[in-house]
Amino acid sequence: MKASDLAKEFKLTVVAGKDGLEREISGGHCGDLLSEVMANAPIGCVWLTIQIHQNIVAVALLKEMAAIILTGGNVPDAETCAKADEEGIPIMLSSLRSYEIAGRLYNVGVGRER
Repeated sequence: MKASDLAKEFKLTVVAGKDGLEREISGGHCGDLLSEVMANAPIGCVWLTIQIHQNIVAVALLKEMAAIILTGGNVPDAETCAKADEEGIPIMLSSLRSYEIAGRLYNVGVGRER
């Protein structure tokens, strides 16, 4: 599944990084502690977080992530969006909690062995 497919399927609002929407998603990771995400998120994942500051873009670049989903209705500031646009890292918004989005991603096969 591509990031663009994910946005459509889950009716996510893409607020930044639209140039990266063709990235392929190979799995998922939930986490809000940046050091834990840097240590454990797999390459190519979609990251579910409540964090909204610019550092999320740096972590996504470091881990070669496909996209970031901000959950719980959280919205990034203008600087975070500008950095994501510059780097081509899609940031998408959902009003659902990370737990709910993670379950839905799993149910459609994202990150699950087939």
